[in-house]
Amino acid sequence: MNIAIIGYGKMGKSVEKIAKIRNHQISFFSNESPNCISLKNTDVAIEFTQPDSAFKNIKICLENNIPIVCGTTGWLEKFPFIKDLCKKNNGTFLYSSNFSIGMNIFFEINHQLSKFLSTYATDYEVKIEEIHHKEKIDKPSGTAISLAKDIINNKMKKAWILDKKDTKDQVLIISKRLEKIPGTHIVTYQSKIEDIEIKHKAHSREGFALGAIIAAEWIRNKKGFFSMKDVLGLGI
Repeated sequence: MNIAIIGYGKMGKSVEKIAKIRNHQISFFSNESPNCISLKNTDVAIEFTQPDSAFKNIKICLENNIPIVCGTTGWLEKFPFIKDLCKKNNGTFLYSSNFSIGMNIFFEINHQLSKFLSTYATDYEVKIEEIHHKEKIDKPSGTAISLAKDIINNKMKKAWILDKKDTKDQVLIISKRLEKIPGTHIVTYQSKIEDIEIKHKAHSREGFALGAIIAAEWIRNKKGFFSMKDVLGLGI
């Protein structure tokens, strides 16, 4: 499979490494936005850039009938437009705030846990702590927001709040930026009588890169709007 890597930073280079291990070819790699010429001979594009670039890159791929896997976070206010564009062009798009296989299982565990505890919502405070490297721009992480949204959708809490203490009806998200931390997420459900805590810790970027490549392999020759739940058969 020929893969275009849009965003050739640390994450893009990890994607390149895993792609070659899995016997794929790199058709294009750059930190610049692609065009119809640079995307020639591309089967799937993988996008890891910045929030202000992602929307344009996704749009270019969909308009040129290139399936795209996107892992950039912080741009989701334009998500409905991309969903409509994908449908209009009969395109292929897969987004995830986190491509780690383990984290996507973690998402499902958190979903089920908040669903079970929703009956006792007033008894529990919920906290999400996310820790990343200092180069990560968006805060909180897209992964933390995804975890919080599942808790909210299960009616455990009404909203999420960042780094504040008034959390009676809210999921408290605490964001930390430290040296050389690929990504750690801890979700704690705390009551007067017990704590329930789940944790995911990434040791390197390669887990995210592997998940992105698996997603690219999966969406090739498919049409539609997908997530890692579809790839892994979670929540079905």
